[in-house]
Amino acid sequence: MLDNLQLLFVWAPIINLQVILDGIFVGAVFALSAYGLALVWGVMNIKNLAQGDFVIMGGYLALSLHYLGIPLPLILIIVVALMFVFGWGIYILIIRRIIDQDMFVSLLATFGLSLLLQQVLNLFYGPEVQTIDMKMGAYDAFDYMVSIPYSKVLSLILAAIITFCVVVFMKRSRMGQAIRATAQDPRAARVLGIDTDRVYAFTFAFNAALCGAAGVLVSIIWVIQPFYGITYSVRSFAIVTAAGLGNLPGVISAAFGIGLFEKYTGMILGTAYEVAAPVAILLIVLIIRQISMKRNRQPVR
Repeated sequence: MLDNLQLLFVWAPIINLQVILDGIFVGAVFALSAYGLALVWGVMNIKNLAQGDFVIMGGYLALSLHYLGIPLPLILIIVVALMFVFGWGIYILIIRRIIDQDMFVSLLATFGLSLLLQQVLNLFYGPEVQTIDMKMGAYDAFDYMVSIPYSKVLSLILAAIITFCVVVFMKRSRMGQAIRATAQDPRAARVLGIDTDRVYAFTFAFNAALCGAAGVLVSIIWVIQPFYGITYSVRSFAIVTAAGLGNLPGVISAAFGIGLFEKYTGMILGTAYEVAAPVAILLIVLIIRQISMKRNRQPVR
């Protein structure tokens, strides 16, 4: 660990630029899945433990379409559409029946869905680690100490475009306004004539579509494997817990922060500890909030 710290801050500080860039690239992907979770959690009060598996499913759909020779922009559109339909179907089959149930019912139902998706993906694609090779090359700088793959730059641009579209949709469209109204007060939304059941279905399907988009980006900058979904679920929960519900700027900031923290953890402690970094952040945030709640409950003397 000391050697890695010296490498970062004494011998070759330029490596920090590589770590920061990697954190930004992965943080953009984290933000998409985390905002989808924030919507479902804030609007429907559903804690979706299958969030990461939706991301992996989107990645495998992209991989299948890539094998058919379909270009990436069209792959992204097709995967988003397929995941939207899939999410709507899951809402009708499962989520609609547990919205008004206890929190643990939603956790158990989505955990069962997670296990099912993992096994189905493993059955169809096998347990091997796979990725989409875009064959785009990389830009090397500072005597090859900093390498920027063009595929990661492309994923960052696509994530920015998707985020912009989400912001415009949530602020300008009637459905976006209905989603925000339902999140604030479902009963008042129903009184005003909003079909909250349709809003719930659209929200869950929209979440699945965002996860599908994130999965496409993951498949071109990282690797996918049927049982990797839990890592994205943990990251999404950590981001939403840190940023709050329905706070897109907060989600983006927390996603980039966790991406940077994860990459620095992997650089200093080793790649085996990267996945543990979001878990540590989640625990720290929960502990801090619990302490704050106890302080606020204390009577003023």
